[in-house]
Amino acid sequence: MTDRFSQASGTSAVGGVERRSTRSWSGVAWPTLGVGAILALVPLWLGDSRVMMGIAVLGLAFAAYTIAFNLIFGSTGQLFLCVGALAGIGGYGGAILADVVGLPIVVSIALSTSAAALAGGLLSWVAVRRSLGVIFTGIVTLIFALTFENLLLGLGELTGGESGFLMEAGRGTFLRSQIPPYYLMLGMVLLTLFVYGSLRRSRFGWAFRALRDDEVAAELAGIDVARYRIFAATIGAAILGLAGALLAFTEGRVSPTTFGFAEVDVVVLVMLAFGGIGSFLGPILGALTFTVIDELLVEVGQLRVFIYGALVIALFLWLPRGVVPALDDLLRRRRAGS
Repeated sequence: MTDRFSQASGTSAVGGVERRSTRSWSGVAWPTLGVGAILALVPLWLGDSRVMMGIAVLGLAFAAYTIAFNLIFGSTGQLFLCVGALAGIGGYGGAILADVVGLPIVVSIALSTSAAALAGGLLSWVAVRRSLGVIFTGIVTLIFALTFENLLLGLGELTGGESGFLMEAGRGTFLRSQIPPYYLMLGMVLLTLFVYGSLRRSRFGWAFRALRDDEVAAELAGIDVARYRIFAATIGAAILGLAGALLAFTEGRVSPTTFGFAEVDVVVLVMLAFGGIGSFLGPILGALTFTVIDELLVEVGQLRVFIYGALVIALFLWLPRGVVPALDDLLRRRRAGS
């Protein structure tokens, strides 16, 4: 069946296409630049502390994870409970290719990112071919995540087992310095955010929203549901693999807990739900907010888990759609009232 949806979403006049394209680019570029300008100031406050800069880099990695998960789940309704595993393919893959095989760092990152993209695309292809719903897709991807963790433990001689291993690749370069890794990760997050925003405003975004809202109606409208879902999963998994690889090389160490389900997937779910599933800036807001909250609660010890959970429950009760959609609704009501 031809993709009649993409034809219907176009405009016949060249001038109309140009105006729409210009609005789409500016609507993505300016918010992205705004986020970048704000986050670029972080080293001015935290640059004197290597520990705090490490936390900032980790927060940016989670921002990339959340953007990728928003593309996969928030855009197409595919519940991938293997965010950490896909990032781990990038992290462990890059580390092994660089340290064990001896490939250049850039080549190792490119190959491990491609492997993560391939894994994400295959998982989506299986879900589409088997017509798996949201819950069963979540179960299949969760099994994949658990299998990946067990594989890391089983291949202990190669992966370092439970303790992981320290990486020689990148030592003595800017990747292990105090501030440059932050800006490297920030550049990756901004690029990821721009790509995601551009997809949302393109014909892909219209198709994503249509199949997320009503898959049957989307198919009747001529949308190739399988193609768009696999595409979203492949791009999202590539982002996860890239973020995981960069995190591994900047930290200089990989371990199962770095990419574990409880340490990554659960946190990413909370971050996205807080910021707003399907929103543009929701992943950034959620990742940064909970990175700060987690650090503020370090001093309370074991009570941190209780406070963290209570805060999440309270926020979800008052803002079930997330902060960004709630703010959008508030602004619309004020404009309508004025």
